[in-house]
Amino acid sequence: MTVTDIAIPEELKPVDGRFGSGPSKVRPEGVEALSAVSRTYLGTSHRQKTVKGQVARLRRGLAEFFALPDGYEVILANGGTSAFWEVATFGLIRDKAQFAEFGEFGAKFVKAAADAPFLADPTVHRAPGGQASFLTAEAGVDVYASVHNETSTGVAVPVRRVEGADEGALLLTDATSGGGSLDVDLRETDVYYLAPQKALGSDGGIWLALMSPAAIERAFQIKATGRYIPQFLDLVTAIEQSRLEQTYNTPALATVFLAAEQLDWMNAQGGLPWAVKRSAESAAAIYGWADRSPYATPFVTDPALRSAAVATIDFAEGIDAAAIAKVLRANDVVDTEPYRKLGRNQLRIALYPTVEPSDVAALTACIDYVVERLS
Repeated sequence: MTVTDIAIPEELKPVDGRFGSGPSKVRPEGVEALSAVSRTYLGTSHRQKTVKGQVARLRRGLAEFFALPDGYEVILANGGTSAFWEVATFGLIRDKAQFAEFGEFGAKFVKAAADAPFLADPTVHRAPGGQASFLTAEAGVDVYASVHNETSTGVAVPVRRVEGADEGALLLTDATSGGGSLDVDLRETDVYYLAPQKALGSDGGIWLALMSPAAIERAFQIKATGRYIPQFLDLVTAIEQSRLEQTYNTPALATVFLAAEQLDWMNAQGGLPWAVKRSAESAAAIYGWADRSPYATPFVTDPALRSAAVATIDFAEGIDAAAIAKVLRANDVVDTEPYRKLGRNQLRIALYPTVEPSDVAALTACIDYVVERLS
């Protein structure tokens, strides 16, 4: 008998067994809505009203969901968060940046800025996996950058401006996986950027940024200096195209539609307060179970830093998390594996608003069942 021969009773299983941290669960209702418009939407020009209307719906939905402050704008373009790190490097950092890095994804933005030959070496505050680092005021820094939720480790920190920062310094917040699950006041940051394949329950391929007037002004100022900026990474182009309800390059039409559909659904439920509460319920289910378990513990030891977007759970020696994930996957409970580069004996569980809290509770029952049989 192999581990994949273990059959979890149907009554224990979650209704929907998708717990991926990205790509994340897409609501069946969203797919059905996309199918209903596929003949007039998919395979059409992104310069025409049919697609531009969906881009506009997506931008309106984000503005409503996050209670967009006066003067802030919703900007989008192709490429996902990986592209936005390059966009920000070319178009928002004037000379020197400071980073709070506490995971693999925050480190990628650091590398982009550090590799740019036209920028000064950045200041980096680092913390090991499972802990957090924080920004501090520093003369000469014109961009501060931190992560709302570190997808690789399950650490979340509040979004707050840097007290004592130079006048005009910008704060950039990576909300790739935190945006939509964690509370935020956008007045505390200048750029809150996220991806559609996390809490927005869509596919990947585009980046979304909620930008303050100061950040938009900075983009135009840098462009005016004549700095070389690749067209695909030109933030001013993205701003101007977004104002026309379109992207410079052809976007993934299904991604735009599914994200807009998800935002309409979340706004109808009660918007960000509802989403934060729902993710918190899922977090309480998984962390409460781990705290009670004789063999599982939250990887993030400080409860104040435990994410309500992505949970990471360590397992005791002798309990093989990889084997658990393999059995779960064989039983259609999928994408619970840890972030590959973290290299820990753990499971990683998405807690986005699309995921039912009752399914998270069911997942814990499935894990207990599997561990008992593996033992």
